[in-house]
Amino acid sequence: MKSRFLFPHKYKLLGWFLFTGGFILGVILLFHEYEYPKWEMNVFPLLGEKDVFSLAPFKWGKNNVSDEIASILLIIGGILVSFSKTKDEDEYISKIRMESLIWATYVNYIVLIFAVIFVFDFTFFNVMIWNMFTILLFFMIRFHYVLYKSKKVIEDE
Repeated sequence: MKSRFLFPHKYKLLGWFLFTGGFILGVILLFHEYEYPKWEMNVFPLLGEKDVFSLAPFKWGKNNVSDEIASILLIIGGILVSFSKTKDEDEYISKIRMESLIWATYVNYIVLIFAVIFVFDFTFFNVMIWNMFTILLFFMIRFHYVLYKSKKVIEDE
């Protein structure tokens, strides 16, 4: 089967490395209230905190970019892990991949609906930050679990 939109299998290991690094950095930032490590850089924001339509957002300023780095590592790593071919990619694995993506989307939005109803204030902001990554996480967990289960059934036969 021809998979047009999947990365080659060799990128899966790189994806796990980036995802794990981003996750560890994200946990460190979470426990240090996004203040440590302090990787200050000059940044050029497109949107400001006070007024979206003022010229203030288009001014260079300093920002701790460690949370941006953690987010980018998580996203790129998660995409590489999730959408790299398996060693023996076939129609059955494509079916598992599609079903896992649909399942992850449903679970992700169920969690989001639950958070909208029951979580408020700044805690909701933290839930939204984690929600950016949970669809990839739910997909990876379900896809690899179903693959593991199906390979185990084949080996037992």
